[in-house]
Amino acid sequence: MTASRSTRFAPRLLLARLAALLPMALLAVAAPVHAADVVISQVYGGGGNSGATYKNDFIEIFNKSAAAVAVGGWSVQYVSATGTGTWALTAIPGGTVIPAGGYLLIQQAAGTGGTVNLPTPDVIGTLAMGGTAGKVALANTSTALTGASPTGGAVVDLVGYGPTATGSETSPTAVLTNSTAALRNGNGCTDTDNNNADFTVSAPTPRNSSTTLNVCSGGGGGGGGGTATPRKIYEIQGSGATSPYATQSVITSGVVTKVNNNGFFMQDAAGDGNPLTSDGIFVFTGATAYPAVAVGNLVEVTGTVVEFNVGSSTDTLAHTVTEISPVSSITLTSSGNTITPTVITLPETVADELERYEGMLVTINGPLTIGQNYFLGRYGQMTLSAGGRLQTPTNRYRPGTAAYLALVNQNARSSIILDDGSSLQNPNPTPYQVAGLDRAGNTIATLTGVVDYGLATASATGAGDYKIHPTVAPVFVASNARTTTPPAVGGNVKLGSFNVLNFFTTFTNGATASGQTGQGCSLGGAVSASNCRGADSLGEFLRQRAKIVEAIAAINADAYGLMEIQNNGSVAAQNLVDALNAKVGAGTYAVVADPVSGTGDDAIKTAIIYKPSRMAPFGGALSDTAAINNRPTLAQTFVMANGEKFTLMVNHLKSKSGCGSGADADAGDGQGCYNGTRVAQAQRLRTFVAQVQASSGSKDVLLVGDFNAYAQEDPIHDLTSNGYVDQIGAFNAFEYSYVFDGAAGYIDHAITTSEMSSKVAFATHWHINADESLVYDYNVEFKAPLTTCGGLCPADPYAADPYRASDHDPVVLGLMVYKTLLGSARADTIVGTPGDDYIWGGGGADMLTGNGGNNVYGYFSMRDAGDTITDFVPGKDRIDLRLLLGDLRYTGNDAVADGYVRFVAVAGGTAVQVGPGTFRTLVTLTGVSPGSLSSLRDLIVR
Repeated sequence: MTASRSTRFAPRLLLARLAALLPMALLAVAAPVHAADVVISQVYGGGGNSGATYKNDFIEIFNKSAAAVAVGGWSVQYVSATGTGTWALTAIPGGTVIPAGGYLLIQQAAGTGGTVNLPTPDVIGTLAMGGTAGKVALANTSTALTGASPTGGAVVDLVGYGPTATGSETSPTAVLTNSTAALRNGNGCTDTDNNNADFTVSAPTPRNSSTTLNVCSGGGGGGGGGTATPRKIYEIQGSGATSPYATQSVITSGVVTKVNNNGFFMQDAAGDGNPLTSDGIFVFTGATAYPAVAVGNLVEVTGTVVEFNVGSSTDTLAHTVTEISPVSSITLTSSGNTITPTVITLPETVADELERYEGMLVTINGPLTIGQNYFLGRYGQMTLSAGGRLQTPTNRYRPGTAAYLALVNQNARSSIILDDGSSLQNPNPTPYQVAGLDRAGNTIATLTGVVDYGLATASATGAGDYKIHPTVAPVFVASNARTTTPPAVGGNVKLGSFNVLNFFTTFTNGATASGQTGQGCSLGGAVSASNCRGADSLGEFLRQRAKIVEAIAAINADAYGLMEIQNNGSVAAQNLVDALNAKVGAGTYAVVADPVSGTGDDAIKTAIIYKPSRMAPFGGALSDTAAINNRPTLAQTFVMANGEKFTLMVNHLKSKSGCGSGADADAGDGQGCYNGTRVAQAQRLRTFVAQVQASSGSKDVLLVGDFNAYAQEDPIHDLTSNGYVDQIGAFNAFEYSYVFDGAAGYIDHAITTSEMSSKVAFATHWHINADESLVYDYNVEFKAPLTTCGGLCPADPYAADPYRASDHDPVVLGLMVYKTLLGSARADTIVGTPGDDYIWGGGGADMLTGNGGNNVYGYFSMRDAGDTITDFVPGKDRIDLRLLLGDLRYTGNDAVADGYVRFVAVAGGTAVQVGPGTFRTLVTLTGVSPGSLSSLRDLIVR
């Protein structure tokens, strides 16, 4: 998402992101060219391309002054979006004069497509212009310009179109397409020396010297042409999606309700009482300050009505914002006025119902839940929703079904964007930032502010959504507070799965964690620093590693499957383990060696680390290097001290970014791009599992990893419809590990073979990442003490803690991997293995010895009474009373407190007695005192 009204600066936001990738010389933006009498009023570079209507590119210029201007001997010039050399030009013939309010159409190169000729051109050139981005200049000479962003007296006007343009006035326009052009607002009259603000991307409308004159109000002051007509705000807004007075000059008045850094909202003091027409409107003033503008002032505004497109997609084109821009004058009428907010509720009854409140002061009664805070630090905004947290539709329902479509609709009607009311990037201080309170899942009881519309993604070509600029500071409630420890998962083996978000020991600057320089990362066999991901420097790497170590150490799993580890042998994985062992103890964790079949040629790979004290590899690791797997699945079978075996299989399926064709195209059913490849990878995975089962001799296989598919999408359905069990879904009604576009779902899975399913005690995620704002991560960009934010960057809230160690929440799962030992109906002597055992003595007075490990002693009924356990260790071993207490119809959680069990001191130890009423000794624990036992810890009753 981009910032509020800051959406008009979306291309500049994208340029800022490119700054880290391109030399600064290529990103220089010229100082604004002085306002001129003649301006470039329209640019179209898609002529003759596929999907175009017009056969030719064209450049249109316009005389916005009150007098005729001679332009003979001038030229229009073009260079590519990132061009730095000599510009190509089309000279304007001598003697050419443009009257006040007149246009000049300059036809350029033709393509092989298109069906319509341009109106009769006034000048014909041969420039082949870029369809999406480029740079166009109007010069008062026929000498070619040079450089990325030329300046000087010869440059009359400069337009950079498309976000990649490296020359423009202030910032370039949004991206163009073969069916859209950049049109200067006010029919050519608007000129604030900001291409992004002055131009709207819309269908090409070529105008030539025969077009009706459009004399700007004020003789070039930037109006929309003609005499300003008095109109009420609700008349300007109208009852439709767009204003009936667009492009017309108006005089209107309203009470100022909210002042942003580039304009203000005002609202009619009385309104018309019509719920279909908005009483509010935004007035865009840019950098111009008007003393009359202050909250509560009733002001009269003269300016042009425009429909501003916040992006360049069909969605934003269908939701243009009615505003006044440019402004000719603002005068103060009175002060001390108030507007009572209109109370509204979400979800909307029908889609786009908030259009009727565009620009109005409203109160939304909640609670409203934070769904996404990814853009909080960068653009000062977060996504909210009514009715609780939004769930990714394909996380709950099969794609394309009626239920899926209903949830898509419900989500759209339930969400709104909370914006800080500023077009500034990296606002200082970061708005709404209170560690723990700005988490997704937290709530706001009520919200008062002004309704607006803006981009809902980081791309100008993405969708938009309604937003609210608060006029009363929102109060956040910690409804989803941070947890300091991971959830308990039971069992005797704890496993984890963690996408560690590009953990690279070779950095994007070519340095390495070991101190080398001039190094690179391998991708597809090519080695280059540009292939490296993750940390940009050693400083960032140490911050990244510290967070990951804190998270892994806190989970304290016996083994982990890891994704997005640099594919450089064992170097990156060993670096992580060394740092982890430095915290938790030498030798605690070890790295599973890479399989002899290899780890593929992607820049990232999967890896496994484990505790040698808890388990041992059974044979070497295996990988599936089938061609369909861009990142080979990694499998390692482990054997426990009790002789039991299971296989941990780590996966990272094809991501949704980008798009292929055919089955890999985006089908519009919520599954995104490359779904066909992911399905094929899931099908191949089933084959690989069968191979590993045969080689290991164990049917118990756990599939973990980032499947890049939500719970009900085709790749997961392929597995679960073929006998595999989604363990996350089995234990959780609504679970998530990832947040995207304001909705939550899980793409990080724990899936077992059917044979292993009964051994899973619990599976879930530890929510330390997906709910956290990006500002808490290890990166140093746009944070103090850097000054890359146009001044002082906001404070750096980084801490060496688990929060925002990655963008995915880790999976935590408990397994019951016991050796089961069964006694007979007689008195038995049973000695367990050195590992973890489940010992059922059966009838008779049995003598039971665990012999090490973490053991469980099970009882069917009181007929099993009279046993002795010779080496019970409180806090490590447990007694399973579920079957026995079930016969007694016990349903509680604490059998001692509820009077069903008691611990009694006897000679040589403690008797565990079962009631209620008359208590009988079930088992005697040798050498154990009653005070050392805990009902909740040492007994299993539920």
